[in-house]
Amino acid sequence: MIELIGQTPPEFEAAASETFRALGLKGEGVAEVEFVSREEIRELNARTRQTDKVTDVLSFPMLGEIKELSPENYPYDCIGGKVMLGSVVICEDVAKEQAEEYGHSEIREKTYLFVHGLLHLLGYDHIEESDRAVMREAEERILSAIGIGR
Repeated sequence: MIELIGQTPPEFEAAASETFRALGLKGEGVAEVEFVSREEIRELNARTRQTDKVTDVLSFPMLGEIKELSPENYPYDCIGGKVMLGSVVICEDVAKEQAEEYGHSEIREKTYLFVHGLLHLLGYDHIEESDRAVMREAEERILSAIGIGR
């Protein structure tokens, strides 16, 4: 199970549960989710990634690739016996703009960005093309399973 900290729509809870199930994870984890403005995400991007521009989502993983969410494996990152995975920060304005640009709902775009960020917290990346394909397939599989298609 992955518990979410922050004000999130119900679709995020469903996506977190499906991600947990789809990846065959065990144990309990916690992920922080925050919505920010264009200026806030630009500042955060500049400060943490040395990229002074607005982006749609940033992830701040606390751990590497995760297979079992166990306090025995990650005792220093636990909150009440749950492993702290990290934070996902979504720019609400960019999500709205991208939803319009891509011709789908705002909740679909926000949930996609959340799943993308959550997969980063769980050790996925998209630096190499082969990794990008794996990550994109996981994103679409999770979204489809909870009824959020394009």
